[in-house]
Amino acid sequence: MPGLVSVKTPPEAPPLRIMVPQDSNGQTRPVPERSEPGSVKTNTPAQRRPPSPSPSTSRAKPSPDRSSGKKKSPPEKTVIDETSLDNPDLGPFLLKLARDTIASGEGPTKALDYALRAAKSFEKCAVGGEPSLDLAMSLHVVAAIYCSLGKFEEAIPVLERAIRVPEASRGADHSLAAFSGYMQLGDTHSMLGQLDRSIDCYKEGLKIQMEALGETDPRVAETCRYLAEAYVQAMQFDEAENLCKKTLEIHRVHSPPASLEEAADRRLMALICEAKGDYEAALEHLVLASMAMIANGQENEVAAIDVSIGNIYLSLSRFDEAVFSYQKALTVFKSSKGDNHPLVASVFVRLADLYYKTGKLRESRSYCENALRIYGKPVPGTTAEEIASGMTEVSAIYELFNEPEEALKLLQKAMKLLEDKPGQQSTIAGIEARMGVMLYMIGRYEEARSSFESAVVKLRGSGERKSAFFGVVLNQMGLACVQLFRIDEAAELFEEAREILEQEVGPCHQDTLGVYSNLAATYDAMGRVEDAIEILEYVLKLREEKLGTANPDFDDEKKRLAELLKEAGRSRNKKAKSLENLIDPNAKRTRKETSKKWSPFGFRS
Repeated sequence: MPGLVSVKTPPEAPPLRIMVPQDSNGQTRPVPERSEPGSVKTNTPAQRRPPSPSPSTSRAKPSPDRSSGKKKSPPEKTVIDETSLDNPDLGPFLLKLARDTIASGEGPTKALDYALRAAKSFEKCAVGGEPSLDLAMSLHVVAAIYCSLGKFEEAIPVLERAIRVPEASRGADHSLAAFSGYMQLGDTHSMLGQLDRSIDCYKEGLKIQMEALGETDPRVAETCRYLAEAYVQAMQFDEAENLCKKTLEIHRVHSPPASLEEAADRRLMALICEAKGDYEAALEHLVLASMAMIANGQENEVAAIDVSIGNIYLSLSRFDEAVFSYQKALTVFKSSKGDNHPLVASVFVRLADLYYKTGKLRESRSYCENALRIYGKPVPGTTAEEIASGMTEVSAIYELFNEPEEALKLLQKAMKLLEDKPGQQSTIAGIEARMGVMLYMIGRYEEARSSFESAVVKLRGSGERKSAFFGVVLNQMGLACVQLFRIDEAAELFEEAREILEQEVGPCHQDTLGVYSNLAATYDAMGRVEDAIEILEYVLKLREEKLGTANPDFDDEKKRLAELLKEAGRSRNKKAKSLENLIDPNAKRTRKETSKKWSPFGFRS
């Protein structure tokens, strides 16, 4: 019985190679390049959004004949009569031609032509409407070639057609084809930033795999972790935690103690716990993962875990222990990678953040400058994603220095590095949101609104439209609209932000309370005094019953409500108030605190 395996690409692998199975029982499936799920990176605690749990992917490089200026002599053409596509021997022949063309380095365009004709031939030769696994396999190859050309949108309908061909109830071969199709479709949606659709495909693939292999097969654990990573990217941490627990249970049964698989699971679980604020649990998972890596002689992985442990210590204000963890990692990275490697720069950024928090501003700035020096002259092999992530993290520290202009320059450089990279929509959206905050802080409100709007569009398309981060971005965009006197638009944004934040973090969360206050002020400015009164009464009730009245915001909101109630008894020709006086007096402080927590990622970062 063939195994149903989700094939992963190691982080340091070369660009996409199109793999063609030899037959319908082959284990290899063509997939867009995707990162190793065990490679988990965490961001600094000063940043809000957790980045993608694995290194970012990059667009496949063009073939040598297109990237160089030299023209190759045209290869000998194989003439194929289109009328003979109903020959049952032609499909396998064309598929072999596609494979040989790719192997010869002639580029994917000709291989695509052969693969398309192979699919046509398999379709014509299908017997009595029976599902053809050869057809499904050829469609997978067609889609993989489209992805290698960067044509992800064109790959989607091909894969949607491919998953309709096999019938999982017909046995293991059909289950393998269906599973591979759903996973490849999920990868392709992911490269387009469509995380919600990607997750739906992975869930369907996991369901098929579990039905074929059972729920405790080690290969099921790999797919569970793959899906858990997608949930982390979409910031759906509860779902990710449940899948990661299942993965740990399976590996505990089938793998030896302190295995590399268990270490990868625990690193992902630590990232999830950190995102949920359970730092002690995150620390426990990281220590166990480190012990497993030490037992397996993975020195660089141990150093990477030390960085994550340092981040947790920093979140717990255990600064001396954090410095010790960072310095341990720095020593290993310098000796194994060299002084100018981006991993060294990433530790410099962590130390810069730590020294800022402990009041050592000179040391903090020095580490920022050292990190930027490395990112400015990257060593060969450094990806654009690594540089962009590092610059975004440094920008967060310059923001803490109250240097928004310098932070904005770094964010612009980071976005330029990522703008042509597939699968980076969510990361770019996070950068644009932070750029919007910087632009707002320096009074460039129109540009701030445009930056927020671009981020909102990307987040809607990536499946993050129901996340707390999305609600915060909507609130920020609403504040920019207020400054531009686009009151109706601001009200709509605040209303949507309120609905999302109530659902995701609850009505008592500081972000939600800030939106309530902003929405009340906007309603008052629109003349909807009764609506404004209703919101403020609700906020005061929350504070009195659940949060306490010691907070200074309580007195401010009580005074504002008293003014509105007084005005409500007046005639309707009341004097309009300035929005500057109506907006939450603590909104600026809230915006600053929120922006400090925002992450690049991917922003992953």
